[in-house]
Amino acid sequence: MSDVPTVTPLRPGGRSARVRAAVHHAVEELLAEGPSEALTMPVIAARAGVHPTTVYRRWGSLADLLADVATSRFSGDIVVPDTGTLRGDLERWAAAVATDLADPDVLALMRATIGSGPDGGCACVADRQDQLAAMLDREAARGGQPPSVNATADLILGPLYYRALFLGEPADATWARGLVSTLLP
Repeated sequence: MSDVPTVTPLRPGGRSARVRAAVHHAVEELLAEGPSEALTMPVIAARAGVHPTTVYRRWGSLADLLADVATSRFSGDIVVPDTGTLRGDLERWAAAVATDLADPDVLALMRATIGSGPDGGCACVADRQDQLAAMLDREAARGGQPPSVNATADLILGPLYYRALFLGEPADATWARGLVSTLLP
């Protein structure tokens, strides 16, 4: 008999992770294929190859599911740059956000998520605000006096999202970088 404890290896996913991945993939495919109005929990479940009860039990509502997909999609998709200056960081970051918002699949997911309920927009911007906060906090640590997260979001994210979502004219990287001059003259 050995005194060495046995260790049961952890499963790196399992059924729950497979179901989540299949459902997320089904949502993204369906949004790419047609209007978000046609998106229902049973349609998503069928595409994912799971029973609708599985989807309802895990997410509860279409709004919750879309928020989860959006949060997963937008978390960590853009790396927070560190160029050594706040202006450089914000210019590089704004250009990356503009590029992301030019993707029709991203716009379809954002529109569906925002349209799903009053909290839908939070899933689309929470990570972006965290990225802004990281850049602004770093500038403060360097001894600078950065603007607030809200002011930065209003002057950089607001125009980028407005153009992409409402005008259907995503900004190019040059225009996006120019927004930083409005914030940091």
